[in-house]
Amino acid sequence: MARNKVLIIDDDRNSVRFLQLELEHEGYLVEKEYDGLNGLRRATEEKFDLILLDVMLPGLDGMEVLQKLRLVSDTPVIMLTAKDAVSDKVQGLDDGADDYLTKPFAIEELLARMRAALKKNGTAGRDRKQAVTIGLLTADRSTREVSYDGQPVQLTKREFDLLYYLMENHDIVCSRDQLMEKVWEYDFSGETNLVDVYIRYLRSKIDYRFHVELIRTIRGVGYIIKTYET
Repeated sequence: MARNKVLIIDDDRNSVRFLQLELEHEGYLVEKEYDGLNGLRRATEEKFDLILLDVMLPGLDGMEVLQKLRLVSDTPVIMLTAKDAVSDKVQGLDDGADDYLTKPFAIEELLARMRAALKKNGTAGRDRKQAVTIGLLTADRSTREVSYDGQPVQLTKREFDLLYYLMENHDIVCSRDQLMEKVWEYDFSGETNLVDVYIRYLRSKIDYRFHVELIRTIRGVGYIIKTYET
């Protein structure tokens, strides 16, 4: 069985060494870089199954590395950082990160998130309907394009994933915990306010723009997209 190849981009050499030993013990192949420029070069020139990317880096910071990487690669990226503000997490996820882990963290938690990211990347698009249409709204997973009444709607990666999940599960109330688990593919216990942030983003780009009430709040439960009026 092939071993997953991981690139660690972090300037804390002690942390990198610890992660390398732990990941190799778990069967991963590990490569490492200590600055943003060399990390970006390796990430774009070589094939990796997963990248662990620190935010505070010399050369290019982690956000810049992620933005440039996403122009050419869909390799799963987990951000590792000492910053724990919701705004920082939102920026990282908006820029295309698959997950976000705040230092210090337990190695077991990192391993769980790595497994989730690898699983998601390995099963994306398999045996699933690519386009979903509800009323005048259409979202196509194969192209990641969204349109309302023929007009394009520009969404970030995470906004698209959240909208697509709600559309796939139309007429079903989705709890915040469920959305965190299914869209982010990890249990962000106590951090479900991220869902509310992204719902506001979607409403500003769809509901408010087109003067519709597509995404509805079920107070105390979560959110739903309905295909019928009640």
